[in-house]
Amino acid sequence: MTGVYRRPPMDAADAPDPATAARARLAEAWPLFGLVVRTERLVMRVATDDELVALMAVARAGIHGPEAMPFAVPWSTIPSPDFERNYLRYHWGGRSSWSPEDWELALSVWLDGSPIGMQSAGARRFLTMRTVLTGSWLGAAYQGHGYGKEMRSAILSVCFDGLGTLVAETEAMVDNARSAGVSRALGYEENGLGALAPLGVRRETQRYRMTVDGWRSRPRPPVTIEGLEACLPLFGLDDPPFPEGSAPTSEGPTTAS
Repeated sequence: MTGVYRRPPMDAADAPDPATAARARLAEAWPLFGLVVRTERLVMRVATDDELVALMAVARAGIHGPEAMPFAVPWSTIPSPDFERNYLRYHWGGRSSWSPEDWELALSVWLDGSPIGMQSAGARRFLTMRTVLTGSWLGAAYQGHGYGKEMRSAILSVCFDGLGTLVAETEAMVDNARSAGVSRALGYEENGLGALAPLGVRRETQRYRMTVDGWRSRPRPPVTIEGLEACLPLFGLDDPPFPEGSAPTSEGPTTAS
């Protein structure tokens, strides 16, 4: 008697989630896909291509009013299809150009399973300068709820407590009250004026700076960082700057590999 052996059906509860399985495979080759940062309300991670498309829709739905341009490059108002193509090209370029000295860690931000924005930290000559520059955006529907402060604090925790950063800098148009409010609330100090011209007209900016001592000088909300140890070689680091769970902040973060 011959026949075909058929495996018994897998219980739905035991079946791996396809997106989770795909991310795990990506993380084996590019460990940054295994980095997950959790705050009280948010989950932050490097976006897969499918997630970039979902984030792109959030950005396309609106980040700011038509009279405002908070970014150094006016990417948010480019008409379709160039908006979508430029958005993907930018993120693909960040992956392909990554090096331990020059990088941009762009984390997608998720609330209750839905994408709401992006938070990044970038560096040039990182191993020498130990300085990062942060940037972010939030969909208009999610602004005014404290998420901007929460996600910036989270990536600062990754940088200061996870990567041994010494200085974090940021910059915002002088009329961008929300960005300025986040910087001041987190303890940045003003660091002089600058200027940008995203639409061909000069606009003054306020620069902000925070040192690692400033970061450690006050309590911070707890942050859980998962999968960072596997990423350290991509930053040119052999070991975490602090033993696991011992980063010198008052309330966090908790770091797990």
